[in-house]
Amino acid sequence: MTGTFSRVGVVGLGTMGAGIAEVLARGGLPVVGVEADPDALERGRGHLERSTGRAVKRGRLSEDARREILDRVALSVDFADLGDCDLVVEAVPERLDLKHRVFAELDRVCRADAVLASNTSSLSVTEIAVATGRPAKVVGVHFFNPAPVMRLVEVIGTVLTEPEAVERVAALARDLGKTPVTIGDRAGFVANRLLFGYLNQAAHMLESGHATRDDIDAAMKDGAGLPMGPFTLMDLIGLDTCLQVLEAVYAESRDRRHAPAPVLRELVAAGLLGRKSGRGFYVHDGQERAAEEEAAAAPPTVGVLGTGPLADAFAARCDGAGAQVRTAEAGLGDCDLIVECAQDAETGRALLAAAAEAAGNGAVLATASGPVIERAMATGRPGDVVGLHLPEADGALAEIAVTVATGPGVADRAEGLARGLGLATVRCRDRAGFIVDALRFPYLNDAATMLGAGYADADAIDAAMTLGCGYPSGPVADLDRLGLDRAVTVLRALHEETRDPAFAPAPLLEEHRVARRPLR
Repeated sequence: MTGTFSRVGVVGLGTMGAGIAEVLARGGLPVVGVEADPDALERGRGHLERSTGRAVKRGRLSEDARREILDRVALSVDFADLGDCDLVVEAVPERLDLKHRVFAELDRVCRADAVLASNTSSLSVTEIAVATGRPAKVVGVHFFNPAPVMRLVEVIGTVLTEPEAVERVAALARDLGKTPVTIGDRAGFVANRLLFGYLNQAAHMLESGHATRDDIDAAMKDGAGLPMGPFTLMDLIGLDTCLQVLEAVYAESRDRRHAPAPVLRELVAAGLLGRKSGRGFYVHDGQERAAEEEAAAAPPTVGVLGTGPLADAFAARCDGAGAQVRTAEAGLGDCDLIVECAQDAETGRALLAAAAEAAGNGAVLATASGPVIERAMATGRPGDVVGLHLPEADGALAEIAVTVATGPGVADRAEGLARGLGLATVRCRDRAGFIVDALRFPYLNDAATMLGAGYADADAIDAAMTLGCGYPSGPVADLDRLGLDRAVTVLRALHEETRDPAFAPAPLLEEHRVARRPLR
């Protein structure tokens, strides 16, 4: 039995509301679940029974424990049955008018000392609270789906909320085995505000023709280590939900990163909502498609130009793959692939131009950084030049960037040579950040902006993304790992290319970079 509240109500027993009721009942609390009508109530009962039934089948719950959980949940269509609850959690659809009606009714039937909580994922808790005569007792409590499994709970206080109410709800989350992060009232809170800016940018990237859907998904999964690519994730979430969250965040932020991509609006208007409708960015027909097997290529002879960590890492990759490695001093005439890994642009241009004179016909010339076209034109043979970028120096993904001057078949040859080094490949246009860095660093910049504003601390931000979104590491930790010099360099290149204010490095990043201090 938890010690902060003795009886809890849940209004709305859809998938999320039923999951919250289950979490509370698993914690030993008596729960009153309320729905709008008998049919909705039966659907809610079905959610509870199926979820706990799956837990029994997987050996995570005994049949007796399941029965005890279900017996703790009293189901009703009468709001008056919430009168004895000292906490009520609203979990109805994300419509402000609907939430206002629910909270006005809760204000009428609940005890004066009862805390009222909204499980909103993106709406302003303050705007919800003003529908009551007790805004000091209103908090946000954002569970993540599926609520019985996901550990993160965002607890949101407004400028009107009593600190005690926030503390009691956070303590309840801890008692239930969750990890609460306490934050201020901003649309999207932490996890969704960071996640959906990134997802939306991926949709814009696709729409611009920068890279294909499959290459963007593969790049972020294999190159950034995320659990799934952005389009797979959006289809899983539901494109209508993605659009709804983005509109709510954009209404507050007016940041172009949150203005929904036209392709997202188009898919939703067409009823193509992702997995739940059978089609979104992908077709979901229940047929698993086997990945195409690439024929193993022989290790190429590779010239590695430049000095520093990237050149060392690339040479080590070649050695590990059994490739012959050449330096400029050893001669580059027999190289299949020559990769420039210099630490500054001027040196890189000079090295690649010299290599172009020494390289044989048919050799692919590549640069590990951009803009690729500037280095390509300096070689005198731009048709043979591509970008070959490793988002992680010791990773297994190579981004092949094609310029307007790249000759026919050269990118195909570059991909085959990269596969001969044991690298997976994706292809994109010659744009700042290629794919991974172009999506990763603006997301990390958003987190730095959030941290600099004092909206949430580093632990809360990192916990939101690891526990709420399943990321392998949080954005503050990623910034320290990848390096603030690299972050600022990529962001400046993106800002110069797009003139989008959202890509300008956050002042906190600039400050810590100059001071040579990590963010933690």
